[in-house]
This record gives sequence, structure tokens and C-alpha cells, in this order.
Amino acid sequence: MPTLYKILPAPLWREAERTGRFAGSPVDIKDGFIHFSTAAQVAETAAKHFAGQRDLLLVSVEAGVLGPALKWEPSRGGALFPHLYGELDANSVRQVVPLPLGPDGRHAFPPLDN
Repeated sequence: MPTLYKILPAPLWREAERTGRFAGSPVDIKDGFIHFSTAAQVAETAAKHFAGQRDLLLVSVEAGVLGPALKWEPSRGGALFPHLYGELDANSVRQVVPLPLGPDGRHAFPPLDN
């Protein structure tokens, strides 16, 4: 199972750590699922939805721990994107790292697992 990535503002994740669960960002809640990206998709997600934003975190989770609430659905250009229909248990998260802006104004990603 692949590693999945969620980009979100640090205050949202701090609240998830406090409560032990992440119900989603405002966009996730509006759409009815938590948006994730694969390693191949996450840089484009950052550029499209988080351009120029600071104080972001990159949350990674193994797809296999999400169970049947994880659905792969077509999105941009027909590519399949991982969507979680339910809350994310903060204990299932593998890693949380800062996602800073680089000198070119794009987000600087750490090495990603596929």
C-alpha cells in the first residue's frame, strides 16, 4: 500500500493532535471526505491549492491503515486520488513535517515514500 500525503495548515493539525482525530479542513468537510495525494500528486496539489501559503505541514499515512473508508476516485484529468470518507485517527499518522516555501516560492518537499 502506498504512503498518502495531506497538506494542511499547522493550526488544524495541532487541533487534531489535541483531540486525537482530524475531521478535515473546511474544503474536506464541504466535499464530504478528506483529500489525500500520492507522492506523485502532492507537489501539484501544493501548487494548485496552497500556492504561497506558509505554516503548512505535510502529514503522511500508510494507505493500508485507513481501511474501507479510503476510496480511490477520479479527479484532475481522470487521475485517481485517495479520499478518506471518515475521520483520520491522529495515531495512524506516520510522520508530520513542516512544508516550507523554498527560495523559488514553491513548497520544498522532503524525500517522499511511494
